[in-house]
This record gives sequence, C-alpha cells and structure tokens, in this order.
Amino acid sequence: MKHKLLKTATLPLLLILLASCGITAPLLPYGPTPTPQQLQWQKREYYMFVHFGPNTFTDKEWGDGQEDPNVFNPVALDCEQWVRTAIAADMKGIILTAKHHDGFCLWPSKYSKHTVRESSWRDGKGDVLRELSEACKRHGLDFGVYVSPWDRNHPDYGTPQYNEVFAGTLNEVLSQYGPVFEQWLDGANGDADKGQLRQIYDWPLFHRTIYANQPDIVIFSDVGPGCRWVGNERGVASETNWGRLNIAGFEPGKGAPPVDTLQRGNIYGNAWVPVETDISIRPGWFYSASTDNEVKTGRQLMDIYYTSVGRNSNLLLNVPPNREGRISPIDSISLMEFKKERDMAFADNFLRYGEFKASSVRRPHKAHAAQNVNSSDYDSFWCPMDNDASPSIEINLREEKEFNCIVLQEYITLGQRISGFAIDNWDAANGQWTQIAEGTTIGYKRILRFAPAKGSKIRLRITSSLASPIINRVGLFNVS
Repeated sequence: MKHKLLKTATLPLLLILLASCGITAPLLPYGPTPTPQQLQWQKREYYMFVHFGPNTFTDKEWGDGQEDPNVFNPVALDCEQWVRTAIAADMKGIILTAKHHDGFCLWPSKYSKHTVRESSWRDGKGDVLRELSEACKRHGLDFGVYVSPWDRNHPDYGTPQYNEVFAGTLNEVLSQYGPVFEQWLDGANGDADKGQLRQIYDWPLFHRTIYANQPDIVIFSDVGPGCRWVGNERGVASETNWGRLNIAGFEPGKGAPPVDTLQRGNIYGNAWVPVETDISIRPGWFYSASTDNEVKTGRQLMDIYYTSVGRNSNLLLNVPPNREGRISPIDSISLMEFKKERDMAFADNFLRYGEFKASSVRRPHKAHAAQNVNSSDYDSFWCPMDNDASPSIEINLREEKEFNCIVLQEYITLGQRISGFAIDNWDAANGQWTQIAEGTTIGYKRILRFAPAKGSKIRLRITSSLASPIINRVGLFNVS
C-alpha cells in the first residue's frame, strides 16, 4: 500500500519540481487517441468504393437473392483498369463489395451456393477478389473489402447457425487475399414488417474473426471500432466533428447512435472512432446506363471534398464498373477533372515563405515552435504554454495576397483538443485585426472557405480548447 501511495504522489510532485526549475512538463496525450493503424487510415483521406455484382446487370440497388447466378457476366473484366484509374485519380485504395445483401459472393466461397462458381462467367472459375487484390498489390494500392452480414439467399439466415457461417465467410475473405486495410461492416438486416427474416448478429464473434486474420485492419460500422459512418450518403460531414464516440450500448444498424451523434461525435467520447463519408459518383451505388448523364462533375466532387475531407473525415467515393467489368469513361473523366480541381486549388500555399510568431511556445521552444506548422513533417507542430489563455499565431505573408481558404491540421496523435478557432486579417489602413472566419473543431484536417480577403498578415486564434492546442499544419490558399 505504501508503494502504491508513493507512486500516486510522484507525478504531481514531479510537475511542481519541473515548474520551480522553469522546465515545462512533458506533453501528454489528451483523451482517446488513434492507434497507429487509425492514424495511417486517416492519412489516406480519399479512396474508391466499388459496388459490383448481379445488381450491375439487373439494374437493381438491392437484389433479393433469387437472381440467376448466370446474370453475372462481366465479359471484359479488367481490375487493372480499376486500379490504374484509382491511382490516376490520386486515390489511396479500393474497397470492393465482395458480398452485397443479395448474398452473391464475388469469390468461390465454400459457405455459399450463390457465387461466381455457380455462374457461367469464366466457366465458373473466376474470382473477382483475387484479380483485384493482386492488381492492387502489383501497383501498391491498398485493398479493402465490404461483406454484408445480411444474406437474402443463404438458407441459414435468421438462425443462430448463420453467425458461424458469416464468421467463416469473413475468415475466407481475410485469409486468402493478402493485407486488407479496411473491413466494411454495415448493420443491414431483414425488415420484419415486410415479412423478411431478421438475424441477431454476433458482433464480438465477427470482430474476433476479423482481427485474428488481419490484426492491423480498420473496421468500419456505425460504431467502428475503427471508423464510423457519417450518418448520410450525401457526402456531408458535420462542421463540428469529433473523432471520439461513446460506443457502449450501441451496435451497427438499428442499434446505432442517433444520426446527429454519428455526424458530430461526442466531445468527451471514450473511444477514438473517426468519420468516413461515403457517397457515389452516380445517383445509385451500382452502375446503370440510365444514369450516364447524371455522373457528378469534377466541380461537384470538389464541393464534396470540402464537406468531407475538409471536415475531419475520410472520403470513400463509389465508382461502379459497368456491365463489361470496366469503369466507364464518363466516370473516369469526372475523376480526372476532380483531381485537376484539387491540384489547382492547393498548388500555391501563400504561407510557404511566411514568418511565424506565436503568443507563446511550450518548452523546449524549438520542438514546439510556431514555424513548425509550415513543415511537411506530420510529427512537427506548434504548442503554446499551458497558461496561455488566448493562444495564437501571427503569420506575415511578406507581401499582400488575396485568399479565401485556410487549411488547418491538429496533431491528433496526442488527441483532438480544439473546440473553437478564428481567423483574423490585419487591416493595415486602420492598424487593427479584423475577424474574417471562425470554426469549431479541427481534428486531422479542417478546410475552411470564406469570403475573399486581401492582406499581408493573418492570425490564427484558438478561442477554446480542452487542453493545450497542438497545430501541425496551416496553409492559406485562393481557391475557385
């Protein structure tokens, strides 16, 4: 007991001694923090979703599981083309719908009789997962999978035995196709009001199976545990967006937290579960020739980028292959326009030659200096003193510029802290600062657009923070 009391008293005593010697206490994490895998996931920012299966050929969004397997016949399947398109668009990975709600498996699963094996495509010897995973590996692109727990074809669905079937299905997918960066799990289930079977899912079993095969994977669902759904399919994350979430007592599907909680997270959430925003480049998730004239333009995708990646979320953009098994030229052109828009918007950072001055700098000063926010090194950052009640950074641009967009990044390795900030422009004529923008959370990345302003000096003010703010990047741009 004496030893335990001594240990308990050691930290406060150490902090007092450090303060008396003029030394700043170590910078410690605040609240839940991302795992190395979650941090790497966040840095991907933007990757491709691929909805592909019988629905591609039946013009349905949700198949009923009774479709003839022979309907699946992508005569010119080219997963290499998918991968090349994703790379050209600067996407960091591809997540494939290996099994949608109809239960049709894009690989020859031993747990199902509704698979590519039962189709005449490639004489029943095809395997889309194999072709895509190998193409991703050849080109250095991350590979992910979506496997729906709802199965409208399997005879065991709705019984306790199905949980073992689904666990076996996950085991197949995650043990045979190399590294998988993300496992997509939604809470889709039958609707009893429509006479459909419902399944009581064994989520702990599913998670154990996933991690046993892929310990570094990020699991998506309404409540993670790796990342969470944004709460809509419009490509819009909340302007206030915490990477933390209270997940106890919730589960995917109807047992998920309220939509506004999924959107905003919980300021004092006890788990790190960041947001992923999913949306399709077309009105539907699966390809349909009838939507060829409704593909989102590069400009529309850019707006979605601002409301997803620009609001502390990753962007998962669905680009569905056509019936030949290739990404349509219309979709590809739109993706390239989107890339051009992004490249142009962020090509010229007005702060690259700036002079940075902070209201205070935590000791040791060089490690936490204001100039660090201009570094490309993610682990380089500015942090003020703990007793700085109004932390800020002034940035001299050295010449007058016109700008309308600022990019901010928090060093989330040590937690998400900032709950309010403002941007000021120096009014040289009147010799005073004028506020031109404000926001709440920052997180991994916040892109804030505002009315055009001109000036040679700006200021970032942290107006509220749960702990000493840590900023690791600031960029200033003039975007169209």
